[in-house]
Amino acid sequence: MKRNTEGRKMWISVMLIFITYVVTFILFDDIDRKNKMPLNEPNDWHLLIFSIIVMIGLGWLLYGYARRMDERISRDQKEKQDMMRRELTQNIAHELKTPVASILGYTDTILDSPDISEQTKHQFIIRTNAQARRLSSLLQDISTLNKMDYASHVLQRENVDISVLVADIIFESENILATKQMTCHNNLPQNICVYGNWQLLYSIFRNLMDNAINYAGTGTTIDISAEQQSEKWHFTFTDNGAGVPSEHLPRIFERFYRVDKGRSREMGGTGLGLSIVKNAVLLHGGQISANNGKNGGLCFDFTIKK
Repeated sequence: MKRNTEGRKMWISVMLIFITYVVTFILFDDIDRKNKMPLNEPNDWHLLIFSIIVMIGLGWLLYGYARRMDERISRDQKEKQDMMRRELTQNIAHELKTPVASILGYTDTILDSPDISEQTKHQFIIRTNAQARRLSSLLQDISTLNKMDYASHVLQRENVDISVLVADIIFESENILATKQMTCHNNLPQNICVYGNWQLLYSIFRNLMDNAINYAGTGTTIDISAEQQSEKWHFTFTDNGAGVPSEHLPRIFERFYRVDKGRSREMGGTGLGLSIVKNAVLLHGGQISANNGKNGGLCFDFTIKK
């Protein structure tokens, strides 16, 4: 079954108006449209036939225009999608180049230098492992985005307790939080249950936590809270760190966009974390925005449908 495109919708709307006019003309032929006197004079039939001919001609012209409009919209959308795919492919290739080059460099050095010391060899293996893990994270994030883009209908959904999920993430992050002398205040009420995909919901809070840990700064505080609305839960995820320059805020959810490219790569980030957050929120019927707090730091406001 063909979907109703914009052009088809326009054509159907105009034709319904004409059909309504013809039906009205058949039922009422006097000027004030009060008395039902269907077609009692020859002139009425002539006018009706003329109206039908006009309607058919206009319908044919409008149908051609609607089809051309749909083709133009489809072409523009395809060009936009092709451009986005090219940009994404270029960005992926660029991001893959660094870890792959590092892995090859370290392994080639080990293979070509049989007299290399065991200590140096061990350092190279550690660095190679780190780059391989970064590469694995990048591929996993790309896979997650592809699932949301092209296979969201097959994602399994279930009842998920956000309160438990966030508590688990905080527990998993205790060591790195302690190392950076950071504090996390979990102000979520108990039993926040939503119907969604567990893995994507986990990705939302995991990526926000990692983002705060990596960029908020040593000794900062993270606050997580939620407020129940009629059909959604409204969450706030804030830190009191340095925040983000205002000119970067509109773009931080873009794929591979980094505020500080060098620092992001040093932290092991893939540049896809916040993009995954936004897409996962949208898939769960919500919206998300990011702003600098009044007292400093970055604040994420987002909703998730119950």
